[in-house]
Amino acid sequence: MRPPNPRPPILRRLLRRVAPLAVLALLAVNPAPASAAPAATAAAGLQQVTGFGSNPGNLQMFAYTPDDVPAGRPLVVALHGCTQTANAYYTNSGWPKYADLWGFDVVFPQTTSANNSLSCFGWFDPADSTRGRGEAASVVQMVEYAKQTYGSDGRRVYVTGLSAGGGMTADLLAAYPDVFAGGSVASGLPAQCATSQAAASGCQTGPQKLTPAQWGDKVRGSYPGWTGPWPRVAIWQGTSDYTVYPANATALRDQWTNVWGLGQTPSRTETLPGNTTRSVYDDASGRPAVETFSVSGMGHGLPVGPGSGTEQCGSTAAYFLNTICSTYHTGVFWGLDEDAPGGGTGLPAPTGLKVAGVTDSTASLAWNTVGSAASYLVYRDGAKVATTTAASYTDTGLKAGTSYRYTVAAADSGGTAGAASAAVTATTSGGTAPARCFTATNYAHVTAGRARTSGGHAYANGSGQDMGLYNVFVTHTLRESPTGYFVIADSGCQA
Repeated sequence: MRPPNPRPPILRRLLRRVAPLAVLALLAVNPAPASAAPAATAAAGLQQVTGFGSNPGNLQMFAYTPDDVPAGRPLVVALHGCTQTANAYYTNSGWPKYADLWGFDVVFPQTTSANNSLSCFGWFDPADSTRGRGEAASVVQMVEYAKQTYGSDGRRVYVTGLSAGGGMTADLLAAYPDVFAGGSVASGLPAQCATSQAAASGCQTGPQKLTPAQWGDKVRGSYPGWTGPWPRVAIWQGTSDYTVYPANATALRDQWTNVWGLGQTPSRTETLPGNTTRSVYDDASGRPAVETFSVSGMGHGLPVGPGSGTEQCGSTAAYFLNTICSTYHTGVFWGLDEDAPGGGTGLPAPTGLKVAGVTDSTASLAWNTVGSAASYLVYRDGAKVATTTAASYTDTGLKAGTSYRYTVAAADSGGTAGAASAAVTATTSGGTAPARCFTATNYAHVTAGRARTSGGHAYANGSGQDMGLYNVFVTHTLRESPTGYFVIADSGCQA
C-alpha cells in the first residue's frame, strides 16, 4: 500500500510564495544526445516511483535504472534547479549516458510549486535543509528505497545538483555525511549559507565573508559528533555567473577543504577543455578530497558537452551550457568508472601521480607503487603510450610549449588494467603560448584571478592597468599573454 503523501501546511506554503533564484527559468526540453556504446542495457527511460517513504518534504521520486545493473552498484542522486523538472535534468545533464556506460542507478528527486512557487529546493529553509527534516529527509528516504529495491551500495551514494539543487546538495552533504560518499555542487551555495528566505539573495550575490574554519563549522554543526569520513566534493562554477556569484565557489572550497583539514592552496591545477581550470586538493593519502572546476566566461548553469565521445555528454538548453561535460569529470572524480563492467581488474588506481620534470620535448612522470601491480600503463590524452614496470616514465618526442594530459593505471600479470589515476597536465617548455581573451565584469575578473583590487578599483594582473571601479557593472576584455600577464583589450582581442 502506498503510504500517505502529506502536503505542507498552508501557512508554510504562503510563507514561501516569494521564491529565491527567481531568474532561473530552467525549462529544458531538448532531446538527449547519442552516447557511447553502453555497458548496461538502457532502461525504458525515466520512471516515477511512489511509496518510497513517509515523504515529509512532499517531493516526487523519479529513477533511471539500466536493465543490466546488478546489485551492489553505486547510486547517484541528481537535483534539478528552480522551475526545472526531474525530466529536464534527466534529458540534458548526461547522467543517463554514464549510468548505461558505467553501470549504476540514478534517482531524480523533484519538488513542485506546492512546496515553492518556482519549484526551488529549499536550501535556505532549515525546515527542509537540515537532518531529519522536510525535503532533505525525503531525499534520504529515496536513497533507502534504492538500497532496498535496486540493491544500491550504501557505501557509494553520491549527490549532485544545479543552482538551488546545488545548494541543497551542499546541505545534504553536511547533514548526512553518513549517507553520501561524495557530492558535486554546480553554480550552487555553501552548506547552510542561508537559514531564512530573507538571507537567500545575499548568499547568491555574495556569501558572508567567513573564515574557512567558520564555513567548516557550518558543516560540523549540521551533524554534531560526526568526525568522518567526510564526503569528497566537486565544485563547478562559471566565472561570469551573475546569478550565483563565483564567490560562492570560493566559500564552498574553503568550507570543504577545512572540513577535510586541508589548506586552501591546491595540490595541483590543470587545464581542461571548455576553458576550464581544475584545482585539486589532495587528502593525506594523495587522493583528491576536493576539486574545483572554474569555467572561464561561463554564466549560470550546468556545463555540458554534447557529443558521442566518452568525455562528451548532455544537450544544450536554458542553463545547460555548452562548455565541458561536467558529468563525466564528476563521475571520474567519484570513481564511478573505476570498476564499471569491463572497466578493469579491480586493481586500485595509482596515487600521487605528478609531473617530475619537463623539457621542450619530454615530460617525466612519477607515481606511488601499487603492491599487486605487475606493470603500469601510461596514457597521454586518453591514448596508451607506454607500458612500464617502474613507477615512473619519461615521455619523449613532444612538441614545445604544448600541454599534455596524463593518467596511469596498474595492470596485472596478464596486462589487464585496473582503475586509472587522477590526471595531471604536463606543459613542455619552449614555444609561445597563444594569447587568451576574457570578457567579464571587474568583479568576475578579480574573482577569477585576472585582476586585483586596491582602493575600490580593479587593476589587471601583470600590466597593472586601472580597470575602473570594482563592481559587477563595469565590463572589460582582458588579453592574457604571456601566462599571468593581462592587458585591457576592449577595442579588440585576438587569441
